[in-house]
Amino acid sequence: MKARVLGFALALLATSAFAHEVDGKWTGSLDTPNGPIPVNYTFKADGMKLTGSTSAPDGSSIAIKDGKVDGEKIAFAIDLDFGQGPVTFTYTGVVSKGEIKIHSEFMGMPFDFTVKKAI
Repeated sequence: MKARVLGFALALLATSAFAHEVDGKWTGSLDTPNGPIPVNYTFKADGMKLTGSTSAPDGSSIAIKDGKVDGEKIAFAIDLDFGQGPVTFTYTGVVSKGEIKIHSEFMGMPFDFTVKKAI
């Protein structure tokens, strides 16, 4: 019984530690056939909930939605409107010290990129 309680407590501490690792500003670039596109995010974890924003191609701020933190893993979505109504992009990521490896896909084509903690 004590071992189970200790294991549960350690799992909660690990989730909390990674949640705090994701807080802050992150920058990187996404390689495309037309060259790299800068990307940036601001994240804030509150327990298992992730909030924040990213920049749209025009520089405006877009709130992330459905954000979740599960240990070192994060997930969130954003809506982008290319002129014909919003398209939802879903992202998953793995947080490690100083970087987040992010995965998504567009029209069935996967893409991956890495953002680094901004100083």
